Amino acid sequence: MKISKMVSDIPASPTLSITAKVGALKAQGQDVIGFSAGEPDFDTPEHIKEAAIKALRQGKTKYTPAGGTIELKEAICSRTRNDYKLDVGPDNVIISCGAKHSLFNLCLTIFEPGDEVICICPYWVSYPPIIKIAGATPVIIDTTTTDFRLYADQVKEAITKRTKGIIINSPSNPTGMMYGKDELEKIAEICLENDITIISDDIYQKLVFDGASFFSIAALSPEVAEKTFIIHGVSKTYAMTGWRIGYCIGNPEAIKAMTRLQSQSTSNPTSIAQEASMAALTSDQSLAEAMRKTFEGRRNIMVSKLKEIPGLDIIEPDGTFYCFPSIKGLMDRFDGANTFANFLLDNALVAVVPGEGFGSKEHIRVSFATSEDNIIKGLERIKQALT
Repeated sequence: MKISKMVSDIPASPTLSITAKVGALKAQGQDVIGFSAGEPDFDTPEHIKEAAIKALRQGKTKYTPAGGTIELKEAICSRTRNDYKLDVGPDNVIISCGAKHSLFNLCLTIFEPGDEVICICPYWVSYPPIIKIAGATPVIIDTTTTDFRLYADQVKEAITKRTKGIIINSPSNPTGMMYGKDELEKIAEICLENDITIISDDIYQKLVFDGASFFSIAALSPEVAEKTFIIHGVSKTYAMTGWRIGYCIGNPEAIKAMTRLQSQSTSNPTSIAQEASMAALTSDQSLAEAMRKTFEGRRNIMVSKLKEIPGLDIIEPDGTFYCFPSIKGLMDRFDGANTFANFLLDNALVAVVPGEGFGSKEHIRVSFATSEDNIIKGLERIKQALT
């Protein structure tokens, strides 16, 4: 059967492809250590699961409004006012089937063929494909030579008369880097001067380390907030990846248009998952903080062990649960990250995600969303396989 060109051009997600291969090896009885996970290894907290069970028992299993329930929207607004000091209301919010879905809806709503959207490389694997599906063109700013830091001058150089948007992901998947307020102010000023829409992907907002404070570009000023859409969700903070609840906060007119689009595609997010998400956002946040502290401890172990492996070079991440080490010192043995990742899976039974999907063939992404024992054992296997 003929497949449309648009769909034919969409690459498979490298993270999901690696996960599938690891699953197949484990089904064969292989002792594979996975550093490819893009999700917390913790179970969803009990009080959140109980909220879903309660919703089931109360019969909350019917359709909800396409853009989500008013109760969950109000909970999101309350959390946003608390965390961002932004005055937002339900008209500023759409709830979707995951943060990726929110981003997808947003790009289809505000971008058109001929538009350009700036992406910072290394980027999350889905940014360029989603932009292309919208008919726009991703314009890549390479930060692999600036220690994964984005500077305002780089943004200014990338802007053309067709530039309509920029995606900022801080802390970043895959690098774990977080942008400071000073540089965000400069970038925001450039965006305001050039009428550029800012998409702030804040999904890792709560996973920051070393006592650092998260700061979103949306919180700079009312003028910047008006040009910014926040992409967020419950998956990373509350270990709720499979519940598929994400949301977008922004201009009410665009949110209304996104809701029309969603009503003709997925319709509403799962009613039960919305009830569970409301419990996550409105309850005591101590369990989320405990998970964050655990990730910080694992980050420290992984960075320390990565530094012991000849040929790898690592910049310590500010947040998330990823490291993005360079394999430049091994490029005399491997022609890129894909080859290296396959070597590790075949020879060390360790799964990593090659950096090609993130925009760099000289890096791999390793997740520390796994136990300390697995981190130590897996990195020792890599070290041995390379000697």
